[in-house]
Amino acid sequence: MKTALVLGGTRFFGVKLVHSLIRQGVEVTVATRGKTNIPFSDKVKLITFDRNSLDSFQTAFEGGQWDVVYDQICYSGVDARNAVEIFQDKTKKYIFTSTLSVYDLLDKELVERDFDPYTYPIDLKEKDEVSYQEGKRQAEAVFFQKASLPVTAVRFPIVLGGNDYTERMTFYINKVINDEAIYLRNLDASISFVNEDEAGDFLAWIGQTNFDGPINCCTNGSVTLREFISFIELAAGKKAKVEITQSDNKQTPYSIPKSWTMSNQKARDLGYHFQDIHQWLPELIKKSI
Repeated sequence: MKTALVLGGTRFFGVKLVHSLIRQGVEVTVATRGKTNIPFSDKVKLITFDRNSLDSFQTAFEGGQWDVVYDQICYSGVDARNAVEIFQDKTKKYIFTSTLSVYDLLDKELVERDFDPYTYPIDLKEKDEVSYQEGKRQAEAVFFQKASLPVTAVRFPIVLGGNDYTERMTFYINKVINDEAIYLRNLDASISFVNEDEAGDFLAWIGQTNFDGPINCCTNGSVTLREFISFIELAAGKKAKVEITQSDNKQTPYSIPKSWTMSNQKARDLGYHFQDIHQWLPELIKKSI
């Protein structure tokens, strides 16, 4: 890979992806709406476009050629269909940021075959017409059933890090610090995570391989919500006020009824070395307090 185009890439682990590519000596082009400050603007080429406008999407990339295209901002089957039409002759490889959410809650360690985008029925809709889960499922289905170029869908669980604009982890930290109740369905449910550095590095790494198809990317190991809360308690020096409830009106960001974890065995078999969740998660929580 000598050249790469990143759609999005100016927030959270997209920034880590761009930095990883730059370190590898890749010539990077970043395409955004132009509304976010780009910390590495002097090291990349910039394209401004509006993904919601097909005319803008088509015009912005006319005449372009890239070894790899990374899509950080695809949320529906329509988004994917437009991308397939626009980039089918402009790149050798398309890498789509997907999600653990494509899987149902099966209370098992989820492997790639647990959601099959090659046979999933396509129902083209805009992202505001479908749930996040269905939008990502439809995007995968379109890419793998309609694209003539190699596509990789990297399925991430919840991504954590100091640049997490969702502030979901911060929500829990603040609840503990402020002695406020945390409502959960099941303290013993396990959950997978990945940190932002690892997510960005993996995307850059997979772009250098010949792999195509769906692939899970998560840190080695998982934690129960009980463990997660205990890490915060230890760092904050305070006891959390946890209440178990099944009421939908009181649920908090990571509240799940049963375990929701994924296997990274396929990625490890390809040669990627993941960190261990117990090495970095407690430290991240400490730094966040």
